[in-house]
Amino acid sequence: MKAFAILAVASALAVPAAFSQNNGLQQKVEKALHGPQFKNVQVAVDNNNVVTLTGTVEDYQAKVTADQKAHHAAHDDAVRNEIQVAGPTVPDQQLQAKVIKAVNYGLLGYVPVAFQAITVQVQNGTVILGGHAAGPIAASDAVAIAENVKGVKDLVDNIQVDPLSPMDNQIRIAEFRAVYSSPFLSQYTIDPEKPIRIQVANGHVTLYGVVDTEAQKNAAGIKANTVPNVFSVTNNIVVAGAPAEKPQK
Repeated sequence: MKAFAILAVASALAVPAAFSQNNGLQQKVEKALHGPQFKNVQVAVDNNNVVTLTGTVEDYQAKVTADQKAHHAAHDDAVRNEIQVAGPTVPDQQLQAKVIKAVNYGLLGYVPVAFQAITVQVQNGTVILGGHAAGPIAASDAVAIAENVKGVKDLVDNIQVDPLSPMDNQIRIAEFRAVYSSPFLSQYTIDPEKPIRIQVANGHVTLYGVVDTEAQKNAAGIKANTVPNVFSVTNNIVVAGAPAEKPQK
């Protein structure tokens, strides 16, 4: 009976200790998520100190902010973000157009949009960013811009950051001057949503974008091939209204 009593006491002492530790972490995260935008968010902590966020928020940026605050409060403990975005639903095609416009105009001013070949796809409200960015800052800013577009339910970042090198930077500038110096192609500098995109990786150039005629596509490829120190040029420009083609390899 004494051994049983000692075991029972030990168990009684251990459970409250574990509960107290988890409860303290839960309270810490809940305090970090204080605010009207998180009023419908619930916090749970399991015996392994894994924090799980559930509930709803009005927009995707609030979900991202909740995740950041929870990670900061939990320090080294894991955080699972299962929060759902309950804001208005935007049709995928409309949302895609909104995100493309936001990213293109949002990257104006400090880096040529023509050097960014970032793609946007939307599936059931989930925005999938892909393609290439000329540097990590442009890539991270594109993600931040997309996160703030109303209607985004979730976001997947598949953007590839092109290598940073003086040679590639020189090629980008030279390609930009070669392509856009042509009066036949200069019209594509007017609209930030419709430039000819120039992507460079380790001396290899790929052209993206949409032009009005096959002659313009060919002219861009010819101009791009005049730049010295370029190992290859791949012309993936699409002609408006033409049947879709598989990208060149």
